[in-house]
Amino acid sequence: MLLEDLGPATYWRNILSYKKRKRRGGPPPGSTEPMRVRTPRERDGEMFGIIIQMLGFDRVRVRCEDGNIRIGRIPGRMKKRVWMRVGDTVLLVPWDFQTDEKCDIAYRYRGNELDWLEKRGLLKVF
Repeated sequence: MLLEDLGPATYWRNILSYKKRKRRGGPPPGSTEPMRVRTPRERDGEMFGIIIQMLGFDRVRVRCEDGNIRIGRIPGRMKKRVWMRVGDTVLLVPWDFQTDEKCDIAYRYRGNELDWLEKRGLLKVF
């Protein structure tokens, strides 16, 4: 059964949804492309964290992998593009000064990326 046999409305709806996915950068349906996931760089001091409270004005409270609770700053390039919620797993970088108190948020992980990290054993429960 060809896509054209379904009728013109279904045909165009599927074409437009494919074009939207292509524009957003997602793989086409049914593809098995390898997934690239950003992992923490130890030499830069990056680590995992979970957002436990939204403080407002681009600040969040984060429970870090090393057991500390830090105040994280969401940089301007992520503020409007990447929406963050309580419970999201993030990649963070502690500041050079006030190391145990403050950090910058570097990346927010999505659901499929979290599954990949858990499967590889990189995401420790903390």
